[in-house]
Amino acid sequence: MEPYPCADNCLEESDAMAEFQKPKLGEVKLVRKDEGFRSSQNCTCTSYTEQTTPPESGNEKGKVWSLGEGAPEESEKHDDAQRSTLFVEKPQSGTVSVGGNITFIAKVEAKDLLRKPNVKWFKGKWMDLASKAGKHLQLKESFERHTKIHTFEMQIIKAKENYAGNYRCEVSYKDKFDSCSFDLEVTESSQAAANIDIRSAFKRSGEGQEDAGELDFSGLLKRREVKQQEEEPEVDVWDLLKNANPSEYEKIAFQYGITDLRGMLKRLKRMRREVKKSAAFAKGLDPAYQVDKGGKVRFMVELADPTVELKWYKNGQEIRPSAKYIFEHKGNQRILFINNCTMTDDARYYVTAGDEKCSTELFVRDPPILVTKGLEDTSTYVGERVELSCEVSEDDANVKWFRNGVELSDDPKSRYRIKVEGKKHTLIIEEAAKNDTATYSVMTTGGQSEAKLSVDLRPLKISLALEDQTVRLGQEIHLKCEISENVEGKWYKNGQLIEASDRVKLYHKGRIHRFVIPVSAVDDEGEYMFVPDAYNINIPCKVHIVDPPKLHLDGLGENNTVTVVAGNKLRLEIPITGEPPPKVFWSRGDKMVTDSGRIRAESYPDSSCLVIDAAERDDSGPFRITLKNEAGEDTALINIKVVDVPDPPQAPNVTEVGEDWCIMTWEPPANDGGSPILGYFIERKKKQSSRWMRLNFELCKETTFEPKKMIEGVAYEVRVFAVNAIGMSKPSMPSKSFVPLAVTSPPTLLAVDSVTDTSVTMKWRPPDQIGAAGLDGYVVEYCFEGTDEWIVANPELTDKTKFTINGLPTGAKILVRVKAVNAAGESEPKYHPQPILVKEVIEPPKIRLPRHLKQTYTRRVGETVNLVIPFQGKPRAKVSWQKNGSPIDKNDINIRNTENDTIIFIRKAERGHSGEYDMKVEVENLVDKATIDIQIIDRPGPPEVVTIEDVWGENVNLSWKPPKDDGNAAITGYTIQKADKKSMEWFTVIEHYHRTSATINELVIGNEYYFRVFAENMCGLSEDATMTKESALIAKDGKVYKYPVYNDFDFSERPLFTQPLVNTFAVAGYNATLNCSVRGNPKPKITWMKNKVLIMNDPRYRMFSNQGVCTLEIRKPSPYDGGTYTCRAVNELGEAEVDCKLEVRGGLSFFKLLMDGVPPHIIDSYMREVQAEKTEGK
Repeated sequence: MEPYPCADNCLEESDAMAEFQKPKLGEVKLVRKDEGFRSSQNCTCTSYTEQTTPPESGNEKGKVWSLGEGAPEESEKHDDAQRSTLFVEKPQSGTVSVGGNITFIAKVEAKDLLRKPNVKWFKGKWMDLASKAGKHLQLKESFERHTKIHTFEMQIIKAKENYAGNYRCEVSYKDKFDSCSFDLEVTESSQAAANIDIRSAFKRSGEGQEDAGELDFSGLLKRREVKQQEEEPEVDVWDLLKNANPSEYEKIAFQYGITDLRGMLKRLKRMRREVKKSAAFAKGLDPAYQVDKGGKVRFMVELADPTVELKWYKNGQEIRPSAKYIFEHKGNQRILFINNCTMTDDARYYVTAGDEKCSTELFVRDPPILVTKGLEDTSTYVGERVELSCEVSEDDANVKWFRNGVELSDDPKSRYRIKVEGKKHTLIIEEAAKNDTATYSVMTTGGQSEAKLSVDLRPLKISLALEDQTVRLGQEIHLKCEISENVEGKWYKNGQLIEASDRVKLYHKGRIHRFVIPVSAVDDEGEYMFVPDAYNINIPCKVHIVDPPKLHLDGLGENNTVTVVAGNKLRLEIPITGEPPPKVFWSRGDKMVTDSGRIRAESYPDSSCLVIDAAERDDSGPFRITLKNEAGEDTALINIKVVDVPDPPQAPNVTEVGEDWCIMTWEPPANDGGSPILGYFIERKKKQSSRWMRLNFELCKETTFEPKKMIEGVAYEVRVFAVNAIGMSKPSMPSKSFVPLAVTSPPTLLAVDSVTDTSVTMKWRPPDQIGAAGLDGYVVEYCFEGTDEWIVANPELTDKTKFTINGLPTGAKILVRVKAVNAAGESEPKYHPQPILVKEVIEPPKIRLPRHLKQTYTRRVGETVNLVIPFQGKPRAKVSWQKNGSPIDKNDINIRNTENDTIIFIRKAERGHSGEYDMKVEVENLVDKATIDIQIIDRPGPPEVVTIEDVWGENVNLSWKPPKDDGNAAITGYTIQKADKKSMEWFTVIEHYHRTSATINELVIGNEYYFRVFAENMCGLSEDATMTKESALIAKDGKVYKYPVYNDFDFSERPLFTQPLVNTFAVAGYNATLNCSVRGNPKPKITWMKNKVLIMNDPRYRMFSNQGVCTLEIRKPSPYDGGTYTCRAVNELGEAEVDCKLEVRGGLSFFKLLMDGVPPHIIDSYMREVQAEKTEGK
């Protein structure tokens, strides 16, 4: 027989059960788990046991699962590996009455979620409730930003019985998933079970009822009101349907009131399957049996084979013979009697015969309980005990009590108590209240009764009235009254209802009511009133609060000091209390503060404000505030402290200067602005600049600072800022400008130059590092051996690197040191390593002839000869020169002698300067000599005569004579050139040829050639060449062709500058170039001039000429190199000039110019010009 779906399950699920109608071998079937049919008073969802019927096996094993849940074998939507705990609060199972509301809440933490998770609500396994939201179902969601919690709610409104069942909530976020199941139980008022026959199981409910449209097949388990069933003839509808044509099913169903045609057809189909012929049973069990509670039921089957063993089962459990279960055998009939049936016998039964079985279902009907003695109407007073009694037909019957149609629960916390004594049932109200007036009813499964209860009030008398009170602020307010009746009441203040709280205590004991506020406040003053519930009467009184004035200065600093920054607005609010509100007075000294002006007072109900607009330092000082009212007075002094940024410090002083640093000091500011100085910021700038640069980014706590990384020789200024807690002061005045300068390094290579009996001559080299301060001179000091007293040998600085110390005693030993001096001071001294003996020593003369002068010294004509020959010899060596045994003409050759060397200088060498030069050095009677061979050479002259000796074929034989002038050097070869008579363009045929005759080959037949020869020595080719007077014609056989005569084009042009020079600025120490372009034919000769003076043989200048572009490069120019530069181009047709001005920026010291080889008189002139420019600039 098909299991009946419970009324607590959804309609949708009943269709899903159709597929579990008849189990086959190896298939799943549904078997009722409970042993009996549940009673109408406490029906819940029917559970089923999942069983698998193996082939030829009667054993049943399975698992329990509820209708609406998925089978455990079915694969879950999400794998367990993907599940993670997302819920922080899961929905819990709950119970609700029919028509009531219930809310299920799920919470998800959003701490690790980037967006809102996806939440779904399901009923059973498949039904998504999102599509069912409406009148009876609402889904809500919210998000709490502080706790980061998502809250999801499912609210069921006016629940129905079929809402009961299993529900599930699923939450998912990306790859995370969580699920939770919960149950809903719907309870309803107890009603008598309807008398139901098999046909009524397939009727639908009447229209207009709450459950209209639901299948009455589940009504077998519903608790319904008792309705009178119309008398109908006993007709077996199943027999009619079994024997009828399928086309007549609808007519029969309509005739007998069966509206659930679909359910009837399913049942009929199942019955037809059950009546199939069986090999074991000749007659099986009926599909269903029905019996009243306490009655007896008879199950009978007829066997085809009486020898087959028969077994009876109830809900899968074998039934054994007992007083309750009686077995009988009558022929082939096997009968089972069940005596005294109870609700536990409501179950599924089946009997097995071999491998076959036959099943049925037993329904146990509870007989209706009748009301034998009804309720009676009752009247009473409030506070009295009330008992409403009735009697029913059976002892300990299930009886429901109702108040105005609402069921009353027998909860111990309820004010209603239900007493059962056998058949008598009593509803007890210990202390009746006015709202207990209602209609009370009792209901059983077979009847009901109702009565009216009327509760009236007793007349109220005031035994103790409230009294007016005057209470000091902070003390207790205690109001008390007593009335004649023990009723609740409400307290009011100024017409507003007062609720009990942590501060307000409301007490009610019997007829006494008390109102207590342990600590009174100003707001507690007013008119109070007590009003008893249900009575139109009130008990009034007045409470007056008295409080002396008081200042609340807890928020102020130490000694009531308030600090404000100068320029800001001060609004000092002082909380005040007092009842009645006190008057406030502000004063500063003897002067009262008014309510207007820059300094003013503002009054408010619970505070007073002192306002100072744009606070000034003079506003600092004590202010007095005074409160007065009729209860007393209070006063206090408040110190106002106006703070500001400090005053700027005085201009700093630079006490010491170094190469790139200085040491500066300053005094703290006279006024610190009312706040201690935290430190200082220091800035510097170049004197000619307006941009200041911060030197420290952390506060300097001291009043001394050492700026670093300055440029030597540049004037700087520094200034200071003072900083306190308020801010930074204005800058101080700049310091006096200063220039970082460094002393030079010590002089180098200090050595003894010469010693006499009374003097010592020292020499040294300049310091390696001089710096921007330059070098003013040297100080030479000496001391005698064994003493520490250093004596200055030169009171005035000497700018030379050699000095003679005179006036020394003969035989004494002295120590010597030299210091370099500049604007920054004296350098570290350079000491001579050993004591010097003051005694003249004779050193024989010795000429140290350089290696390149030990052989012939060769120079070209026009070059400079500058020979330096060092020698030794002391004291007072004499040097003399001779040329070829004759004295040297000093007007032609310059000779300069020093104590250590001699120089022979020829500005422009000529061939006449060639010869042997004899040098002699004499020291007293000692002599040393040396000879230098100087050879001045020039290019040779051209060969004397070039003649054509013979012409044959393509060959010409030439001969010539050596030149008369060989240039004072041996002829090293000849260069032979040829030219076609037509073009007269010369081409070199042979170079470096040593003979005086040559044969020229591979000439072009028909051409006529001229030839010329250059002589060559170590200086190069001769300037001119000797050309043949006649031409050589390379004849060919046949008629001689006479060439036409063409006049040559004249390309000659006088010089012309196509790009002039441009005025230029140069930086001292960096190479500068001057450029121009010129054209002319013949190629012009280029010369450069500075200030109209020809530039020749000066290593500081380099001259280039390429493709007509002329360049003058000035290497590392100094201001001395500034001036007007001229470029001159000259050829035989004329000349042209172009000039420009060059200005060199950047100064050099006198010493630097001297070391660069600039003559002293030129340096003096330059220094005067620089000084004059500075004077004009000022």
